[in-house]
Amino acid sequence: MLGPLTSAASLVVPHAATPVNRAAQPRGYDGDAWVDWSWVGDHRDDIIDALRSHASVTLQVVLIGVLVALPAALVAVHRPWLRGALLTVSGVLYTIPSLAAFALLIPYTGLTSRATVLIPLVSYTLVILVRNILAGFDGVPAAALDAAEAMGYSRRQRLLRVELPLALPTIMAGVRLAAVSTIGLVTVAAIVGQGGLGMLIRDGLERDFRTLTVVGSVLALLLAVVVDVLLAALSRRLSRWNRVGAVRG
Repeated sequence: MLGPLTSAASLVVPHAATPVNRAAQPRGYDGDAWVDWSWVGDHRDDIIDALRSHASVTLQVVLIGVLVALPAALVAVHRPWLRGALLTVSGVLYTIPSLAAFALLIPYTGLTSRATVLIPLVSYTLVILVRNILAGFDGVPAAALDAAEAMGYSRRQRLLRVELPLALPTIMAGVRLAAVSTIGLVTVAAIVGQGGLGMLIRDGLERDFRTLTVVGSVLALLLAVVVDVLLAALSRRLSRWNRVGAVRG
């Protein structure tokens, strides 16, 4: 957990010493109010753009993570030495603090480039996705594999028709966890100007304007809940055979 924890600290600590800029607060703002709804109404488009950017980065991170983790896990699932190496590498990548990763990448990818954000965040998803994909395939019953072999399935047919469908619930559980974790970590990308809702939180801390901080935090939480619910529904839809089997059993 070193990577995300250090990332969160890197977001909070620099702004803790930032002088409060009272002049930057909206005119007429009540400092005791948690949310200035008039400001929210006037800046609705800006808030929607931040939410859209946050969701876009999250989607890209998770998709790239799956596209990297799935083939790697498929190659390693029946090769113990490669499995160990893959789990070790993904675990090491997870421990790299995001602030350090941003600093190392900026000379090559640029300060405001999305690649500066995508590379570290994708690496953080790998430890979750790889472990769940391997666990999913490890959980395929031997009887199902024997039945597929008895039916004359080729290796590819066995993978696509037997192993992958049976491993899918566990794989989707990993995708859900990776997506929710990424939504939280994307806020840290505000450091390099790519944080989506994290930009609202950062600006709220710098300006001592609670509305920005509250709106950014609440929307990030709601986005995580909505994404988790949608992925859970997708997982159930893709695994309808599992529910049918359970009912018949």
